[in-house]
Amino acid sequence: MKVLVIGAGNMGLTYAEAMSRSKLLKKRNVMILDNSPEKILSLEKISHFDVFKDMEDCLPQADLVFIAVKPYHSANLFAKMKPLLNQGQVIISIMAGITIKTMKEALGIDKVVRAMPNLPAQVGKGITSYMTSDEISRIELLTVENLLDTTGKSIRVQSENYIDASTGISGSGPAYVFYFMHSMMEAALKMGFSKIDSKVLVSQTFEGAVELFNQSDLSPNSWMDKVASKGGTTRAALDSMDDNNVKELIEEAAYAAFNRAVELGKEI
Repeated sequence: MKVLVIGAGNMGLTYAEAMSRSKLLKKRNVMILDNSPEKILSLEKISHFDVFKDMEDCLPQADLVFIAVKPYHSANLFAKMKPLLNQGQVIISIMAGITIKTMKEALGIDKVVRAMPNLPAQVGKGITSYMTSDEISRIELLTVENLLDTTGKSIRVQSENYIDASTGISGSGPAYVFYFMHSMMEAALKMGFSKIDSKVLVSQTFEGAVELFNQSDLSPNSWMDKVASKGGTTRAALDSMDDNNVKELIEEAAYAAFNRAVELGKEI
């Protein structure tokens, strides 16, 4: 099996490197295509996959094709790809907003997967939601899932609405966490901690809380009740958040990202 990644940006390169390290593919069965001469030069120094600048030299060879370019490049890219594709190939898109129907019509093929990864894929802790066209076989489905899992975990959804929704939760979600971390670090600095100590305090707090959550069946509310005693310091902090409608604001932010993903698809 040969896999081609189109686009050597952050996410494309993340998938190329993760797949090339996995046991699923033999060495050098991962190809990557990019149109930047500077990027090509830097990629050629990496020995574990083949680098191409001309689509004609790699796309016909591929069994699976990952498309990892900006959505607004999709129309021109699809026009170049269409004459080189065949019905046996599987297309996996990680472009926001581009629907399965759009890809099938523009590329003239049936086997299409739409996926939404997130940034922690770069450290093997990503989460990818994905949906497939009906023409994908069970064996192809298993292969796609295993390849997506090289960057973390994946969940299969039954409607493209959930792909847009996952953009608002997991796709954009790391930025929400960084926003909260930044605010806590700023508070620590104002309380007199050094920048290094502020980072350690906040990062270890997040890591520890996530580990507690993952190792139990308790809900976030139950964990909050364990930490916050009546009249105590944690309850004072949580009451302040409730008084300022922080929960509602976070929900609104997630929906803003979700709605923008839907709008982006319509614009394109």
